[in-house]
Amino acid sequence: MKLTFFGHSCTLIDFGSTKILFDPFISGNELASNVDIDSIEANYILVSHGHEDHILDVERIAKRTGAKIIAPYETCMWFAQKGLDGHPMNHGGKWNFDFGTVKMTNAIHSSILPDGNYGVNPAGYVIESEHGNFYYAGDTALTMDMKLIGMQHQLDFAILPIGDNFTMGIDDAVICADFIKCKNIVGVHYDTFGYIKINKEEAKSKFEKAGTKLTLLEIGESEVLN
Repeated sequence: MKLTFFGHSCTLIDFGSTKILFDPFISGNELASNVDIDSIEANYILVSHGHEDHILDVERIAKRTGAKIIAPYETCMWFAQKGLDGHPMNHGGKWNFDFGTVKMTNAIHSSILPDGNYGVNPAGYVIESEHGNFYYAGDTALTMDMKLIGMQHQLDFAILPIGDNFTMGIDDAVICADFIKCKNIVGVHYDTFGYIKINKEEAKSKFEKAGTKLTLLEIGESEVLN
């Protein structure tokens, strides 16, 4: 699987025949000004919650690519009113798609849609496929529920927020990696705003001391993760 980082929490997982985009927030991120949104291809767009910094470019990309939106039920229905194709899910549920299975996990955060509509409870996702397995945490605090992921799934990598203030920070993300039994972590949700700037070398050092690899990609950079 190849992962491409488009800034903030926006990542693209490329299985070759299937491309899965998470939480697209590009046009509103000045750090991602060099990213050409209209060149991004996606078969599916997975949305963790309704905050603008996670859904700003969903409609634009979905309309151009025809991507199916996978999201919490109420958020999926909100996009359906805009004429977009979607598959609604809820916490603890799993569904078989053509690329593999998606299970929606708990996330501890807040959520509201840009127009003030109910944003529903935030979520994360575990994706399992013949290409490998990974966890996208979304915006979340550290929670004991993460231990269930480690009990039920064998992960090749996990995408975790590490910017602190609005989500878990570096120290809690290190604990999360232990809870989910994953030694290969991709950090997201950092540096975009003043509240979430991090010391990258310090972050890598803390993960390394815990025996875990932390990957921090430049915006637009890709890496094969399994």
